[in-house]
Amino acid sequence: MPGRGPTGLHHTRLGPPDIVPTVVLHGGGPGCHAAADFAAVLALRPRRAWLCVDLPRYGGSPLPGPGLPPGRFSGPAAALAGLLDGIGRPVPILAQSLGGAVALALAARRPDLVERIVLIGSTPAAFRGVHTDPGLGARLRDELYADPGPARMRALMEGAEWHRATPPEELVAGRLRAATTATALAVATDPAARGADEDLGPLLGTVTAPTLAVWGAHDPFSEPAYGAALAGALPHGDLVVLGRTAHHPQSERPDAVAALADAFLPEPGRGGGPIPASAPTNPPVPLQQENP
Repeated sequence: MPGRGPTGLHHTRLGPPDIVPTVVLHGGGPGCHAAADFAAVLALRPRRAWLCVDLPRYGGSPLPGPGLPPGRFSGPAAALAGLLDGIGRPVPILAQSLGGAVALALAARRPDLVERIVLIGSTPAAFRGVHTDPGLGARLRDELYADPGPARMRALMEGAEWHRATPPEELVAGRLRAATTATALAVATDPAARGADEDLGPLLGTVTAPTLAVWGAHDPFSEPAYGAALAGALPHGDLVVLGRTAHHPQSERPDAVAALADAFLPEPGRGGGPIPASAPTNPPVPLQQENP
């Protein structure tokens, strides 16, 4: 059931209502939102409880409200904390790229809310001697918004997020719709609206939640060595590298990501309070267009 929590974050809860949900957080590319980024994984695990959250600026969530920290990771983490406080116990998190950095920021500052983390291709800090391409996201964004359309969105996904497989048409269409909402266009035209850059390096050593870093062997944003450095900087970090994938293995190889989540995240348990929600003021962005 979709809703909007006390901090304005659009979220959708799936699966058994009496099971503690696994929180799902999306990446930071144009049009990314939880339902799109992890749709294939969710379909493979219908008996697990999921809480799909759109971070500020993405999907059905609005721009950040006043009072949140300005950092690109810390601001969404503070908003997410306001939502998860309603559950009443720590939750497992499955997150990609931006979402993984947000999960780490949350785990560092609110360890009572985070049980375990599986993060995919997240780059929350700078590590010496490890290759990254920090300007790739901006270049891809500029190319898409120069003439937003299905061909440009597909080129973005095939050029950076997928390695060899072909993204399905409905996923491309869903991402494009989410990339061209009023909120998404406002963010695209104003770099300041994307949040201030920050480096979580000083906080990584304080993250007590066991964390599994999952890396695509062909991720153009950062090489697997970055994942190894990140796992090494975390007190309880591990790394898995998936071949034949780029930046979005949860879409390209959902079976592998689902299996890793099953192995690393705790078995679903009963309990946890309801999440406060009201009818969303902005409708959620559908992955597929509904039939009239």
